[in-house]
Amino acid sequence: MELCQWWRHIVVFLLHAWIPSCFAQTTPPVRSSPTPTPQTAEGPETLKFRLSGFPRKHNEGRIEVFYKGEWGTICDDDFSLANAHVLCRQLGFVSATGWTHSAKYGKGTGKIWLDNVQCSGSERSVSVCKSRGWGNSDCTHDEDAGVICKDERLLGYVDSNVIEVDENKVEEVRLRPVFTIATKRMPVTEGVVEVKNKDGWAQICDNGWTPKNSHVVCGMMGFPHEKKVNKNFYKLYAERQKNHFLVHSVACSGTEVHLAACPLEFNYGNATESCPGGMPAVVSCVPGPLYAQSTAMRKKLKMPVNCSTIRLKGGAKYGEGRVEVLKGSEWGTICDDRWNLLSANVVCRELGFGSAKEALTGARMGQGLGPIHMNEVQCTGHERSLWNCRYKNITAEDCKHTEDASVRCNVPYMGYEKTVRILGGRTRYEGRVEVLYTETNGTLRWGLICGEGWGTEEAMVVCRQLGLGYANHGLQETWYWDSSNVTEMVMSGVKCTGDEMSLNQCQHHRTISCQKAAARFSAGVICSETASDLVLNAPLVQQTTYIEDRPLHMLYCAAEEDCLSKSAAKANWPYGHRRLLRFSSQIHNIGRADFRPKAGRHSWVWHACHGHYHSMDIFTHYDLMSANGTKVAEGHKASFCLEDTDCDEGVSKRYECANFGEQGITVGCWDLYRHDIDCQWIDITDVKPGNYILQVVINPNYEVAESDFTNNAMKCNCKYDGHRIWVHNCHIGDAFSEEAEKKFEKYPGQLNNQIS
Repeated sequence: MELCQWWRHIVVFLLHAWIPSCFAQTTPPVRSSPTPTPQTAEGPETLKFRLSGFPRKHNEGRIEVFYKGEWGTICDDDFSLANAHVLCRQLGFVSATGWTHSAKYGKGTGKIWLDNVQCSGSERSVSVCKSRGWGNSDCTHDEDAGVICKDERLLGYVDSNVIEVDENKVEEVRLRPVFTIATKRMPVTEGVVEVKNKDGWAQICDNGWTPKNSHVVCGMMGFPHEKKVNKNFYKLYAERQKNHFLVHSVACSGTEVHLAACPLEFNYGNATESCPGGMPAVVSCVPGPLYAQSTAMRKKLKMPVNCSTIRLKGGAKYGEGRVEVLKGSEWGTICDDRWNLLSANVVCRELGFGSAKEALTGARMGQGLGPIHMNEVQCTGHERSLWNCRYKNITAEDCKHTEDASVRCNVPYMGYEKTVRILGGRTRYEGRVEVLYTETNGTLRWGLICGEGWGTEEAMVVCRQLGLGYANHGLQETWYWDSSNVTEMVMSGVKCTGDEMSLNQCQHHRTISCQKAAARFSAGVICSETASDLVLNAPLVQQTTYIEDRPLHMLYCAAEEDCLSKSAAKANWPYGHRRLLRFSSQIHNIGRADFRPKAGRHSWVWHACHGHYHSMDIFTHYDLMSANGTKVAEGHKASFCLEDTDCDEGVSKRYECANFGEQGITVGCWDLYRHDIDCQWIDITDVKPGNYILQVVINPNYEVAESDFTNNAMKCNCKYDGHRIWVHNCHIGDAFSEEAEKKFEKYPGQLNNQIS
C-alpha cells in the first residue's frame, strides 16, 4: 500500500504540472429531467412522493402522493406507461419499465388524490397532466395504481423512498466551453459552470468559489480531480457576455456527490446584478486514465499493475459494478452494512471516475464468490483509497454474498451513442445495427455492418455504447424491419474484445469485404438489462482431482462422443485401458439472469448413448498445458444437461433435464458434474511426467452472454510423476501470482489420489 500511495502522490503532482489550464474541454448537459414545481389554484404546493406496499422491491410499489398535508394514492383508471414515466422521474428514477393496476401492492389508505390521469410522458410533473383534479375521484383503493421504475437514479437524488419536490432543486449541471477548440473534443474538462432552471441555463457567481466546489462539480462530470483555472482568459470573455446568475453562493465541503447537496443561496430579483465584482464560476477537471485525450497522458495517468487493489465487476457500463478489493493475493467483496454515498464516492474517484451516483446494497450487481474482506466501511469522503477508511474485518457469521455492496459512478459524457443505432426490432433493446460514417465529400450517412464474424463480444460493445445493458445475442443474419431504408454495408470484419467503449475502438477491415452483402446479412443485436455470470468452484476441483485407469470396454460411449484423445482410435479395443485425469465441476450462476442455452429445444441433440439431450456443443473446455502454455492433452464437456443441482437458501430450482425438461442454471444455483460422470475428464494416457497447468474454461466460445467473462477460466498447478498427481493453487483468473508459484515449488502440495 505504501508503494501505491507514493505513486498516487506522483500522479497528482504530474497532473498539476503537465496539464495546462488553458487545455479547455467541454461536456454536454447531464440528461435528466428537472423536478417540477406543481401549481395549484391556490399557488405552489409542496408535493412528496413515495413507493409503498408489499411485496415489492425498492424501485417499485404503490404510488403515493403527499398533498395538502395528507398521503394518498392514484386511481388506475386511464393509467398508462407515460404516466409511470412522469411519476418515476418525480421519484428520482430515470424512467419507468412498467405499471400495475388493481392494487397489486396492496390497498392504500386515506385520499385518492388523482383519477383518470393522462400524461404524454414528457411532463415535468404529474400535476400538469390531464386528470379529474385533486381529490376528485370515483375509485376505491381496490384500484390503486403502482409503478415499476428502472433501477437507476437521476442525478441529484439519494436512494431515499420519500422524495420531496423543491422548486429550487438543482438537478442538471454542465460545463459550457467557451473556446472553439474545446467544443469539438470529448470529454469536456473545462468551462463555465451552468445550472438549469425553468427559463434555461444560468450561471453561478464565483465570489467565494472554492476548490471544494470545483471538486464536487468535476465529480458530477465524471472526473476524479479538479485543477486550477487561468481566470484571466475567462474574465475577458465574461465582460462581453450578459450573464444570468441563478446562484450567488455555494459552500461545498468537497465530499458531496452532487451540487444539490451543497448549501446554495439562490438569487431573487435582479439576477444580472447579483455578482458584484465577480464573474461566472469556471471549473477545470482532470480526467481519469480511461478518458485522458492523449496517449501520452493516458500512460502517465495509468496506475502500476500492483496498485490495482480495487475493481468493479458485473456492471453493464463503465463505472458501475460490484465492489471487489484485493487482500493478500485474493479478491473479495464488501458487505453492505453502513454502505453509503461517502464510501462509494471514495471508490469511484479511486478508480478514476467521478463521484458516486448511487451506493447500492443487497448484491444489486450480482453476488461475488470467495471471501468478504470488509464490513461496516465508514469513509469521511476525503480519503484517497477505500483502504484508508475505517472498516471491520469479517467473520463467517457477519455477512453473506446477498449483501455485497456495489456502486454506480458518474462518468464523462463521450457522445458515443450518437454514432450507432439499432432499428427494426420489436423493442428498443433489439434490431439491426447501423453506424454513422462520413462519406468522401464529408456527408454523414448511416450504413450497415457485415454480419460475418459478428458475435457476442461485438454485440456487448453496441449494447454498452447505447446504454442498453448487456448483449443477449449477436446476430449474423437479421430479419428486422427495414424502417430506415439503409442498405449499404459500410463496415466489415469487426472484431472486439468486448471491453471497448464504442465500435470505433474495435478492429475492422480498412476496405469493405463481405461475401453476403444483402441487408438481411447485416449484424444485429439483442440487448438485456441483466445477464448471467458463471463461475467455477475452484477449491472443489483441487479437492477432487485424481487419476483413474479405466478399461476400454467401459469407454465405448465416451469414444462415441469424442471424449478420448486421438490415440484411443488406434488402441486394441476392447482390451487395455486409458488413463484419465478426473475431477468434479461445480458451476455457479452468480449473475442477475438465468443462464440459458443459446439454442432452442427444437435444435437440441439427443444422445442415445448417455440418454439425454445436449443443448450446447461445448459447454466447458478442459486443457492440460505445459509451463509455456502448449496443450499436451485436452477434453471438453458438452452440456450433458444444464440443470439446478442445488441452490442457495431461499432460491428455488427451475431447471431439470428429466422428461425433456427446460435446461439452464438459475441465479443463485449451481450445476454439479461429479468426477464419476462420463467424459468429466482429460485423457492423459500419452502425457509424460512433469509439471503442468490444468485449465478449465466455462462457456469458452462465448455462445451465451454473461456480465463477466474474465472469471470463466480456472487454472491449477499440477505435478505428475507418471503414477500420481499433485494439484495446487487452483484459482479463477488468467495468471498465477509469482508468490504462489514460489510457494508451490517449496511445498509439494496435496496428493489427490493414486491410480485407482
